[in-house]
Amino acid sequence: MKYLLINKKTHNENYREALLSLEKFLSDGFNEIEVSNDDFNYEEFMKKLEEKDEVIICGGDGTLNYFINHIDLDNIKNNIYLYPAGTGNDFLNDLNKKDTKEPILINEYLKNLPTVIINDELKMKFINGVGYGIDGYCCEVADNLRDKINKPVNYSSIAIKGLLFHFKKRIANIKIDDNNYQFKNVWLVPTMKGRFYGGGMMIAPNQDRLKDEDLSVVVYKTKSKLKALMVFPSIFKGEHIKKKKVVKIFKGKNIEVSFNIPCALQVDGETILNVKKYKVVL
Repeated sequence: MKYLLINKKTHNENYREALLSLEKFLSDGFNEIEVSNDDFNYEEFMKKLEEKDEVIICGGDGTLNYFINHIDLDNIKNNIYLYPAGTGNDFLNDLNKKDTKEPILINEYLKNLPTVIINDELKMKFINGVGYGIDGYCCEVADNLRDKINKPVNYSSIAIKGLLFHFKKRIANIKIDDNNYQFKNVWLVPTMKGRFYGGGMMIAPNQDRLKDEDLSVVVYKTKSKLKALMVFPSIFKGEHIKKKKVVKIFKGKNIEVSFNIPCALQVDGETILNVKKYKVVL
């Protein structure tokens, strides 16, 4: 049996279109299950499945992130598929499958996922990346806007206004494996398993989620607001890494990042407020 999981809190107009596209794949029958991040027990659901059953997650990065944090990733016995029906699809974009019209088998990508530890308390797995700095700030502002307006949020506009007026540069202390660094005038320090985050920003263009044994840590720093603004659009094509004075990229398995002033952090697009530091373990 095939089980189609739909997040009833996040599916939008893409949902019905997804069902039409999935018609051929589901032609031999399926059970549609509406889930939410509040009342559906993913772990119990997975335990009750027979080995031949298949699961299709219909949603975006946030839905996938919730799924990986609420099942036993070491004991998956079923085929797990993802079909894009959310607003953010950085994971499938990283696989060059963002415009797919069929479900993508993702079991191999659910292995060896990194864990982020936030403020020494909250632990989460992530599949794309952790954003800390103006990227987390953008998610915080976007979350607030969604509560007030019923239309898509313009992240680029939020980022530009943040760079020019609202977001204050940080001093970052960073430990990558056994190496310690400090940088001033820092705008963001994400840690990446994949190449993309933030709805299409190729922040770590050389990262390979399957082949790389390490994660990528990107430091975006410059004293000049104008310089920060000028370089920022190049992130969408991954060309920012050519700006060696602004962008530094490190590789490692054990990462610790702290800012002198707390700010929001995002994990696969999910926002956590007032973060002083984060650690990532692969």
